[in-house]
Amino acid sequence: MQLMKAASGILLLASLAACGHPSNVPGDKSIDRGFNSHHLSTMKAGIWVDPNGCDHWIIDDGLEGYLSQRLDKYGKPVCSGTAPPNTATGGFKRGSPVPDPTQAPGT
Repeated sequence: MQLMKAASGILLLASLAACGHPSNVPGDKSIDRGFNSHHLSTMKAGIWVDPNGCDHWIIDDGLEGYLSQRLDKYGKPVCSGTAPPNTATGGFKRGSPVPDPTQAPGT
């Protein structure tokens, strides 16, 4: 039994050590570093409404996508009711010259 506890503890510590710390990830996360590098603020964001009815900012760069929860000034989720749950709205696919391979031409 002691061996099982020790092995479990070692596995737990090893799994936590593998996670790393977010501050170890280099670079500014507001910049797209792909072959068409640019600041994300130059792209048009849309809103995706999650299954709970809360808003998330979304950007589709053609090859990559970006998402962050929409928060009020107190850090609480914004649930505006702008669209039904599981719906994306806005021009979030605009702002990049890279075509989206899953999108039909002209949409």
